[in-house]
Amino acid sequence: MSKVLIIGAGGVGSVAVHKCAQVPEVFTEIHLASRTKSKCDAIAKSVKERTGVDVPTYAVDADNVAETVELINKVKPDLLVNLALPYQDLPLMDACLETGVNYLDTANYEPPDEAKFEYKWQWAYQERFKEAGLMALLGSGFDPGVTNVFAAHAMKHHFDEIHELDIIDCNAGDHGQPFATNFNPEINIREITQRGRYWERGEWVETDPLSWAMEYDFPEGIGKKKCYLMYHEELESLVMHIKGLKRARFWMTFGDAYLNHLKVLEGIGMTSIEPIEYNGQQIQPLQFLKAVLPEPGSLGPLTKGRTCIGNVMKGLKDGKEKKMYVYNICSHEAAYEEVGSQAISYTTGVPAMIGAMMMLTGKWTGEGVFHMEQLDPDPFMDALNKHGLPWQEVEL
Repeated sequence: MSKVLIIGAGGVGSVAVHKCAQVPEVFTEIHLASRTKSKCDAIAKSVKERTGVDVPTYAVDADNVAETVELINKVKPDLLVNLALPYQDLPLMDACLETGVNYLDTANYEPPDEAKFEYKWQWAYQERFKEAGLMALLGSGFDPGVTNVFAAHAMKHHFDEIHELDIIDCNAGDHGQPFATNFNPEINIREITQRGRYWERGEWVETDPLSWAMEYDFPEGIGKKKCYLMYHEELESLVMHIKGLKRARFWMTFGDAYLNHLKVLEGIGMTSIEPIEYNGQQIQPLQFLKAVLPEPGSLGPLTKGRTCIGNVMKGLKDGKEKKMYVYNICSHEAAYEEVGSQAISYTTGVPAMIGAMMMLTGKWTGEGVFHMEQLDPDPFMDALNKHGLPWQEVEL
């Protein structure tokens, strides 16, 4: 029997709870908590209607360690799955240490007052988790997450060394809105507007935001799309753990309309996280913008098309050069039909469930803080095929 406590009732949390409910032989109890209990209740209602599984719900402030500790002691889970905001990673890790519970998240910690992606804050927990005999699994989403496992799979089965890695994330879907983000607008816009960064021959190289672009021809009829170089957190761990990496980059597609809206909003200060005074109180313009943009969860029934996320890898096998592409294609419509969410939430929520399954079934074990590529990729890759994210691999 395994009991899981999921914290976070956004789009990813909703997918993860639905998917956990589909595997009752692993997830014998699923508990869901969020700052807003009504959001948890709505997810629980959908899960009950779709699967017949009951999901107890709770209100919790994930920034408040004492409050989370109280909830953990009440629920007594085997694993805490953090699908809340990245700002809340550290207090939730603190709560897990205090209560002796294993931890999993999908995105690295980010300070509320600075758009900065670094694992140093969570790496600092290594010794504390190790001494407590606990496991913390970081970045069990798609990117980071599945992309890390794709690299580990390629390293185990296809390469002796990987010299070049390009992670390419394409959302070829359309929701028909003038401007909207497919996941939390605040996190999404902070991510896109920061400086680009990639690994080249032993050092990090920075670029201006969205200043580098390339065209990539995506498979299975998706076709050519313009991709922009960004910094993404999985690069930070992959350059440490994948043998031979000389260059590692991350690319994401954006439409012209999206970028034009973003440029205007940035130009008038609406994407800033610097507080301003408004009607006698301090507010962040980006938080106000988040409040007026469409809720990402509302885009599910509107979004048509597919995502395609994968790794293009070049390296050596038996002394010969080799190039491979490992990728997944996910349908927005199919995701919505199955769990009521679009593919962006689906491609993060499913790997969160699979990572939790790996830990709860003992296929992934350890003491300390771990990244996905440090663990055996085979059971995770098998589970992707079984639980809605089938992958393909081709030699280029």
